[in-house]
Parts: sequence; C-alpha cells; structure tokens
Amino acid sequence: MSDTLRVAHPPDRPHLIYDGDCRFCTFWVRRWARTAGDVVVFVPSQDPQVAEAFPEIPRERFANAVQWVDTDGSVSSGAEAVFRALAHGHPGSGRWLRLHQRHPAFARITEGAYAVVARNRSIFSLLTRMGWGRHSDPSTFQAVRQFFLRGLGLIYLVAFASLSWQLTGLLGENGILPAAGWMEAQRTHFADAGWMTRLSQVPTLCWWNVSDPFLKGLCALGLLLSTALVAGWVPRLALVGLWTAYLSLSVVGQDFLSFQWDTLLLETGFLAILLAPGGWRLGRPGERPPSAIAIGLLRWLLFRLMFQSGVTKWIYGDQAWRSWTALTFHYETQPLPTPLAWWAHHLPELVHRAACGGMYVVEWFVPFLFFAPRRPRLWAAGATALLQVGIALTGNYTFFNALTLLLCVPLLDDAWLHTARTRLTRLFPKGRRPAWLPAPSSASKPSEERSPAPASRKPLFRSAARGLLGASIVLATTIPMTFNLRLAFPWPEWILRGYATLAPLRTFNSYGLFRVMTRPRYELILEGSRDGSQWLAYEFRHKPGDLARRPGWVAPHQPRLDWQMWFEALRPPGSGVSRWFAGLCQRLLDGNPATLRLLDHNPFPDAPPRFLRVRRYEYRFTTPAERRDSGHWWVREPAGLHLPPVALR
Repeated sequence: MSDTLRVAHPPDRPHLIYDGDCRFCTFWVRRWARTAGDVVVFVPSQDPQVAEAFPEIPRERFANAVQWVDTDGSVSSGAEAVFRALAHGHPGSGRWLRLHQRHPAFARITEGAYAVVARNRSIFSLLTRMGWGRHSDPSTFQAVRQFFLRGLGLIYLVAFASLSWQLTGLLGENGILPAAGWMEAQRTHFADAGWMTRLSQVPTLCWWNVSDPFLKGLCALGLLLSTALVAGWVPRLALVGLWTAYLSLSVVGQDFLSFQWDTLLLETGFLAILLAPGGWRLGRPGERPPSAIAIGLLRWLLFRLMFQSGVTKWIYGDQAWRSWTALTFHYETQPLPTPLAWWAHHLPELVHRAACGGMYVVEWFVPFLFFAPRRPRLWAAGATALLQVGIALTGNYTFFNALTLLLCVPLLDDAWLHTARTRLTRLFPKGRRPAWLPAPSSASKPSEERSPAPASRKPLFRSAARGLLGASIVLATTIPMTFNLRLAFPWPEWILRGYATLAPLRTFNSYGLFRVMTRPRYELILEGSRDGSQWLAYEFRHKPGDLARRPGWVAPHQPRLDWQMWFEALRPPGSGVSRWFAGLCQRLLDGNPATLRLLDHNPFPDAPPRFLRVRRYEYRFTTPAERRDSGHWWVREPAGLHLPPVALR
C-alpha cells in the first residue's frame, strides 16, 4: 500500500525490491521479469546497493512485503506494489491497479490476502511448486499454435480423403442416400422462404449445385486447403474454406455424416479460425501471439467432450457402467474392433473393472485440471492422451482419437514442445533428423534462450470484441451441455431462440459417446439369390462377417457404410428398416457399381440378383480354446430375419 514515504533520489526506472531468500518471491519475480524486460528493475533486498540507494526505506519493511520505488520517488508496498509491477510489464493488467486505487473495499481485500500469503510463504511456495514446478517463465503458445494447426490440417486431409472415394456410392445421384433428392425436398420445403432463411436453416453450398462433380469438387477443395494448412499457407483463409466445405457435405450427408466426430471436427475447425494468425504464412517473423481466448475455448471444448462423455455414462442409468462391468463386453460389441480387442476382451474381470475406474477418473475429474496451472495441466494432458491411445488400440474410431489427442495440444506450451523436440532429436545421430521432426525454432524455445520482447498493448476494441465473442461461444456451448446433462436450468426464451438459430451450423454441440452400452452384438448378413433357393452372401470390407477373418486396422479412415450397418443391427426385430438401409438394398438389386465398390466381395459380378434378404446373427468373440481349434475369431448364432426376401418390382 502507498504511504507518505518517499526516497530522496528517485531511480530512472521503477524498482521492485523483494526478499531474495524467499522461494515464493523469487519464483514470481523471475516470472514477471520475463515479461517486463528492461521496463522494471527487479532487485533482492539483500543486495547491499539497495540500502545505499534507498536509505529512507526501513529494513523491516523489506522483510514484511515487496517494495515498489517509482520514478517520482514514491514508495508502495504489498498488493499495490505487485499491481504496479504487473501494470508495467503485463498488457491489460493495469485494471487491477485501477481497482485498487479507486475502490477501497477491493484494496482492503487484496491487502489482507497479501498479508495472509506473506505470513505463510512456505505453504504458498509448496503450492507454487505443485502448480508450476521449477518453470518460472510465462507460458507462450506460438509453437503450440503451429503444431495444432498443422495437425488439424492432417486430420482434415484424412477426413476429406476418406470421404472422397465413398462419396458417390453413399450420396451420389445413384447412391444409397442421394444428396440431390434430399436437397430437392429442402427446396420444396423452403419454396416460399428467402435465400437467407434457406441458408440459415440448411447451411450448405449445395443450394447452388448438388451434382456428383460438385460434391467431388468440395472434397477436392478440402484436400487442397488441408494440404495448404499443413504447409502453413494462408492458415486463416484455409480454415474458413475447410469449415465451409465440411459443413456443406455434412448437411447433405444425412445419416452418413451425422457422427459425433463430424461435429467435433466442425467445432474444432471453427475455433481454430480464431486461433489462426492472419497473413500468408504460418510462423512468419513478427506474427501476433495466439489469443488467450482462443486457447481457452479449445480447452473448454476438450473439457466438454471429456466431462460429458464421463457423466452421461452414469446419469443415463446404464447398469453396465454403474456396476463397472461395461468393459467386460465392450471390446466385443463395439462397432469395429481391432485385433487387440480380442485379447483385451479376455483379460480378467478385475482388470476390466480397474480400467473402468481409471476411465471415470480421466473423464470426471481430470478435465477440471485443463484450467489448472502448468504442471497439473500437463499431467491432465498426459492422462487424457493415454486414455485415447488405449481406445485407439482396441477400437477403430476413425479420426476421433487423433482429433482428441490434438485437442490436448493447447494444454501444453512452447517450452514443453521444445523439451520434447530436444529429447526426440537426441534419439537420432547428428544430421539424421527425420523429415517429420522439425528443427526447434525461436518461437518454440524457452524464454531463457531469447531476450524478452517488449510488451505490446492490444487495441481496446479488439480485446473487447474477442472477449464478447468468447463469452458468446461459451454460452452457446453451455446450453446444449445442460440439456445433455439433464440440468433443469431456466434459460431465458430469447437465449434459447438465439441458440436455435446457431444449431444448424453443427458447431456448438454436446457430446457423450457410448452413454448406453449395447449387448449382445448383432450383425446383419446380406444375401442375394437368382432363383430364391440358393443364397450367396455379400461381404463388407471391415465389419465382422466371415468368422475366420481377423478384425482389421482401419482408423483414421472411416468406412461409413460399415459403421451404419452396426447401427442398423441395433434396430429391434419387427421395427422395419431405416431409409438408408432400404436404399442400400435397392442399389444392390440394381447392381449399382458405385455402391458395390464399398463392399469387399460381390457374389454376383456378372449381373445383380433377383432377390435379396437380410439375416440377423448374434456374434461373439471365440474363446482361446475355440480359436485354437478352429482358427476363427468369431462365433455366431442365427437370430432371425432382419428383412425377408425382397425383389425389384
């Protein structure tokens, strides 16, 4: 706090005098000094020159609180001294000093809090060590941004490449669910609406064209822009184009592009636009540092993804999750198991229960550490990444696991990436660094290796606009989360109407994978016949069918037809078939080449069959003994007909 004490010989630069024997004080002073640069002189009170330069300050004041000596000779101490130091070296921190000066209540509270900390510095030193370790530098995120954006470009590249060769068979003019027919229904529905209403309710470029070449062109555009983003060219423009192209395809993709990772990619891509720098090149000299709001929004997205995935498993009442037995059969019943799923399925039940408990810890409690100081945040990133790697090893979940791993990157900082790169580099002989391991750049090195740049103050309007946009996004994503978690929050009607206008963008979502487990596993076997008596089975590329075929590795590619077959098998007997499945049967009876290319084996290569039927089987993994005897990975039992024999009219 300020008093009437003044020094006779004011310094040419402000001085912050601290207790050099206090670990807590020295840690935070080093941290502030990295940002303040040469604007402020930080000096320990034990320095003999302090007593010589400022003999007016009693020695006992140095033992009780930090002292701020300004260029006008005035002396401040305690919380006010801290606020003055922050205001000189940290853009935007001057508001705390203004609050202290203008509001006596705030000043009393902060000075009281400072006194508590000063009397218990050993405890707070321990807490600081737990939160930040020995890393006293303020975290920077230039290298994190580059890594994240280039990684997102790779995931977009995989998503568009995976979709491009399936597109004609799924959504083409003669596909299973023709996009042209769906868009024609939308034109009829919105016949009397203006183009703005149409675009806001059905946000897709396919209003202008929905032909097969146009859909392929959107995929080609996505591949081009993804490559540009990986290379670091026009990152913001590339991200806008990628989000627009993927949204356009997702809207007309209907059932085939309605997965949670499709909306997760859209939301991640939208937030990445806020993270990306302007200009033509990523990582150019003089590039603005990443927005703290953009980094925070990406952490908020990962929090919602993980926390909702954990909590919904419990609140939706599934007894398998509540009894911690879900993993005793999950590896067997998931959509597309990997070869390791067979081995995981046969682990002891105690291991499955322990793994379930570990999953609850990672999904329930760890997400709150995403907003913690550096050290627990890094541990949270590691725990989340470990869970995702475990999921990816036992199940083919397309690009979902890679995208979730990428969302862990904003939990890191440049110093961590620099350390990781250094350790990886040591694994290779000098001059033999592989192409995928970039050389450490100045943006990725810890601040000890470069002079601190002078702080630049952002324009007030830009800061206010970013803050308003960030708050709006948090609100827009909190609304569906409360619905998903079954929280009866009384949202005002005008807020709900606002969210309803944003919902068609598929960018402000709720999440919760496998909130209800399915058991047993059913598979649908499609069979064709020319005479109605001899039936031959179609074989899909990746889903279980042939009992002797080993489960394969397919992620990050998503065989969307195989995935939808898993969902179709969940339909109760006697409930009919879904619209897309009827379209599949129609195309098989037509002998449509684009659809047949999605299958692994067509038993009717010369001409399509006259009849088609769909048999339902219950599948389970073989036991170790059964596998030794038969060599099979699966055992199945008939479970009736999903679709009785049908024929073209």
